[in-house]
Amino acid sequence: MIYQKRATAHLWRTRCSLYSDANTCIALSICALLKQVSLNLQMPEQSQAIVIYTGWERHALVGSDIRLSCSFFSWRWTSEDVTFSWTYRPDGSRDSISIFHYTGGVAYVDNKGPFRDRLEFVGNPSRRDGSILLKNLDFSDNGTFTCDAKNPPDIVGRPSSVRLLVFEKVPIQAGVITGAIIGVVLGLLVLIVVIYYLMRFLVARRVFSLSVRSVPGPWLGALCQWGLCQGRELKPEPIPGTDTCVAKLA
Repeated sequence: MIYQKRATAHLWRTRCSLYSDANTCIALSICALLKQVSLNLQMPEQSQAIVIYTGWERHALVGSDIRLSCSFFSWRWTSEDVTFSWTYRPDGSRDSISIFHYTGGVAYVDNKGPFRDRLEFVGNPSRRDGSILLKNLDFSDNGTFTCDAKNPPDIVGRPSSVRLLVFEKVPIQAGVITGAIIGVVLGLLVLIVVIYYLMRFLVARRVFSLSVRSVPGPWLGALCQWGLCQGRELKPEPIPGTDTCVAKLA
């Protein structure tokens, strides 16, 4: 592009040297500039990568409905020509079949495949949502569903897949079991800590109750004022061989 611009400028400098009239040269230069701008506007817009998102694995019950989500990220505004396509590959099969396609504002459902009467488009293309709803699931629906999206001029992207597992009863996920075990262990640890500090408090209270019986009267009275005598009365008791006495709990 740089060499092209330099060549264009050199060409018009050469042409200007052929004209003695400066106005003619300026007019020709303006025409060349407008032509170059017109060519740039006519060049097709360069496409960028598009990123498509789906779930990784979905679980469902026999006879239930499930929504398979599909969305995409693109640096450009959502195009009116946005498209979504879904394919399905049953478990144990290497071949995929097309089950849904959205283009030009119209949704097309495969009328001969396994989901011909059980698939509904529930997405919102203006919000980059190409989700579908599968109804009345059966064990034979187990397989991999792949979503592809295009947002012209962004059409280069890797399709995203989600695996569907249909059960008679939805199994408990490993994460739930692990969380429950961790919760029980933490609860036991908290209970052990509470019991430990409660025992320490009760033992310390008992030791204090036994030792306070030999505290001199004035101090024991103060302790009783603080509510540490457990509601028992003070009883003076003389100390043999002395003129003093101590107050003891009756």
